[in-house]
Amino acid sequence: MNWNELSELDTLNQINEISKNKPVLIFKHSTRCSISAASLNRLERKWNTDKAQNLEAYFLDLIANRDISNAIAEKYGVDHQSPQILLIQNGECVYDNSHFGISFDEVIDNIKPIAA
Repeated sequence: MNWNELSELDTLNQINEISKNKPVLIFKHSTRCSISAASLNRLERKWNTDKAQNLEAYFLDLIANRDISNAIAEKYGVDHQSPQILLIQNGECVYDNSHFGISFDEVIDNIKPIAA
């Protein structure tokens, strides 16, 4: 799987634009947390490119970029968690989960059809 780095606040505007045409996944990762490392590993092991199709994936190191993590919580109306995933479609968070609730299959199951 290929992660796009989320390390600039302006990237959130790009994510919103991208999410109008395809789903976007944001993974908020704490480099100081073993649960975060385990959740990331589980997600990457289960990643199936065929099932993911055009899902665009972004990786946020929230220790280095706490301001972006805070902006994500505010922009999408979700409580901050670590680790955490958010599924963004049409500029809105349509699904989020954290810790051991992070599941590739649930992400795929929660992708909504893109309106034409």
